[in-house]
Amino acid sequence: MSPTLPADGTEFRALLDRLSDKATADYYNPYTAFDWPPELPAGEFWMSPELLTVHGTELMDELPPDRLRALSRWESVHFYSLNVHGIRELLIEVMRRVHTPGFEVPSEFFHHFIGEENDHMWFFATFCLKYGGKIYPDKTLRLPEPARDPRVENFLVFARILVFEQIVDHYNVHLAADDRLHPTIRHLNRLHHQDESRHIAFGRRLVRLLWEQLAEAGVDEATRRAAGDYIGRYVTASVESFYQPGVYRDAGIPDGFALRRRLLGHPARQAAHARVLHKTTDFLTRIGVLDDGR
Repeated sequence: MSPTLPADGTEFRALLDRLSDKATADYYNPYTAFDWPPELPAGEFWMSPELLTVHGTELMDELPPDRLRALSRWESVHFYSLNVHGIRELLIEVMRRVHTPGFEVPSEFFHHFIGEENDHMWFFATFCLKYGGKIYPDKTLRLPEPARDPRVENFLVFARILVFEQIVDHYNVHLAADDRLHPTIRHLNRLHHQDESRHIAFGRRLVRLLWEQLAEAGVDEATRRAAGDYIGRYVTASVESFYQPGVYRDAGIPDGFALRRRLLGHPARQAAHARVLHKTTDFLTRIGVLDDGR
């Protein structure tokens, strides 16, 4: 079973119409939107220092400036690699649902969504290959999903997409505004945020609708609670995926696995995670997916 619109669907349809109109007005050709320089300066930051996985820890002061800049280069390439893999997953899931029973109303917007996400995957991959010479492999932890019916599956798919997009957008906003970064990096993040702001508005409305429909359809509380617990674990796994031992190795920092464990347990990094996730966790708590205090 797929989602049905609340009441006559007027409010949801109006949102989709506004977002589709905005997508048309904001349309750009990604293949002509970038003036890719042959290389980016190795002596500059490619990732804002405040967004590095060592920020707030002793390592921020211990690492020599050239090593810190190397880390920023490889964490930048890794960030865009995460985007490539995350976009691939969400495209597959949305494509499975476009023009299928129950998704008739959002399918028009899905076409904008699919086209824009395909563009994003292209320019993120281009950045990685042109300036890093590689796309980091997908090392994201795969969590066992709770037993579910199609209604729960739909909720989990779009909740995962929303979590991914809101985490990425936190970085996009900061990177686009950081005048210490190369204009190409700022432009890339500014364009992505422009599109993602529409995707997030749509995702928040759809996730709330799908969650409410689980109770309305009689899905038992234990099943709904298992779905909420899964999303809570997914939120944690998503932010922890930024800590990549291969990145530390490429930046010349030894014993990346030990460093990852050390950083994940550091109080400053836990506080940083809370800042990155607060919009996501506040929303999911407000609609009842996550328990208070998670």
